[in-house]
Amino acid sequence: MKPPPEAPSWFGPSLLEPSLEQADKPEEFERLWRGFMTARVTLGLVLVFLQGSILLLGASKDSALILICSGYFAASLAVRLLARPRQLGRTFDLQWISTIGVDILAFTALQWVQGNSINYAPLFALPILMASILGSLLVAMGTAAGVTLVLFGYATWMSIQAPGDMTAQFFQAALTGAGCFVISFLASQIATRLANVELRAQRSQLAARVQRRVNELVIESLTEGILVVDQRGIVRAANPAARQLLGFDGVRKDKSFNLGAMVEWQGLVDLMQRSFSGKVAQSDDITIHPARQGPRRIQVRTQLTAAHAGDDERLCVMFLQDQREMEARLRTEKLASMGRMSTAVAHEIRNPLAAIAQANALLDEDLVDPKHKQLTRMVQQNAKRLDKIVEDILNVSRLQRLENGRVSAALDLNQSVERICRDWQSQTTSEHLLSVQLPPGLIEVVFESEHLRRILVNLLDNARRYASHQLNAIQVLVRRTTTEHCALSVWSDGQPMDQSVERHLFEPFFSSESRSSGLGLYICRELCEGHGATIGYSRTRRNMAGQPVDGNEFLVILRTRSSLSSSQTANQHTLGTPWHRTPR
Repeated sequence: MKPPPEAPSWFGPSLLEPSLEQADKPEEFERLWRGFMTARVTLGLVLVFLQGSILLLGASKDSALILICSGYFAASLAVRLLARPRQLGRTFDLQWISTIGVDILAFTALQWVQGNSINYAPLFALPILMASILGSLLVAMGTAAGVTLVLFGYATWMSIQAPGDMTAQFFQAALTGAGCFVISFLASQIATRLANVELRAQRSQLAARVQRRVNELVIESLTEGILVVDQRGIVRAANPAARQLLGFDGVRKDKSFNLGAMVEWQGLVDLMQRSFSGKVAQSDDITIHPARQGPRRIQVRTQLTAAHAGDDERLCVMFLQDQREMEARLRTEKLASMGRMSTAVAHEIRNPLAAIAQANALLDEDLVDPKHKQLTRMVQQNAKRLDKIVEDILNVSRLQRLENGRVSAALDLNQSVERICRDWQSQTTSEHLLSVQLPPGLIEVVFESEHLRRILVNLLDNARRYASHQLNAIQVLVRRTTTEHCALSVWSDGQPMDQSVERHLFEPFFSSESRSSGLGLYICRELCEGHGATIGYSRTRRNMAGQPVDGNEFLVILRTRSSLSSSQTANQHTLGTPWHRTPR
């Protein structure tokens, strides 16, 4: 009968189909080996006791038998205690001689000395079985052949000692020899088949174990919550996302709990009961109230496990998904669509806006009335504001990460920061507000000069918008952090940000002011990431007029030229290190 094919596995033969020698467990062979060696010791002890009893009762005067049994017992005991479990070789090596050879020699000597009074031929079954199970088929057949030759030799010797009709003696030797061959062949085949069955079982166990680990890892890493519930409402399994949604993440994951024990989970219990009663999958939006948390709306889908023969219990698998995450994903998709649409609209607005600004300038030249002049100034200011918004939107579409292998030229950070800050001071007449601190020496960073100017000017404009008008209310600091990175920080003594604003600082089109496009910090982040730098926000303390003052700090971590050299040497691109808050 042809065995059914094995079920396919995710994993290749290199992992799940090792060789027999690699798959066999050492303890299995050791148990067989120690069993045979113990049987030899036991048999030797029985023979010593038997021959000693015969000698004491006076049935035999030959002390050679007791010496042979004692020697066999000592040899088998020495092998049992001193030898290590090892498979028999393909030839009659030293290990075969010390075990099977000793057995055949001892049993032959006993039969030779004892004569026809006692038949020791059945004892030859032990070495034949040992050779068949612990060795190869060749060794087993060779052992059976050796035993057969011994039996025929003994029959020949008996015919010489007692002349007469020895046909029965030779027939008995031939029959016993044939039985030895049959026993050795069958035992070897059975042992080989059992080894193959064990190998397949080990492969199946290995595949099940590996797939179980992979399944557990995948389920635990899912953002979607998964509950496995029985008909009594006992949660058999729950991944971390489900425990967090239910507010039950503090309980050990190997400990089950009752879904109906909490009133806050009643909606889940009702959906589970409907699934079991109707025996069909269910789906619904449920509001739960986790402990120490506010109400949370989740989408729940259920699926019943298949029923197997002999197993009437079915389980309900519940898939939980937080509606807030789904809404956030939808908002992200809508935001991307709005960005593409805004870029298209900005292109269309730019030319008419330029025409309006030019017409307003021509009109302003012919006007004399101050009231009319004030109106043209209003048109000019709003046209500039619209032009800046259009430019910001177009800049978002132009932002592209640097291609792999393409790097920017080295830039003197101290010189660039000093020049940008000086130009910003002259344009905004904010000389008293800004304080610049630069370290001594040359710091070369991997950054585009124009991109650094846009980032720093944007951060300075934001700082000036919220800072006080005191001396050194805005502070720019450059410092080295490691041999491969340096930090550029812009600090202002503004009021702390609201948590809802801080969470969305670097998102596009987000702003706490109605007159802002909400693209400034987003463009700064994109420019930083394009050069392998990072930007972050924190609330830190600086000295102002000799007094410690809390303020808002934007910290930019840039790569130095040394980091570029080391990354090229290691044949990999360094994408920057996470920004961190430096204690002061």
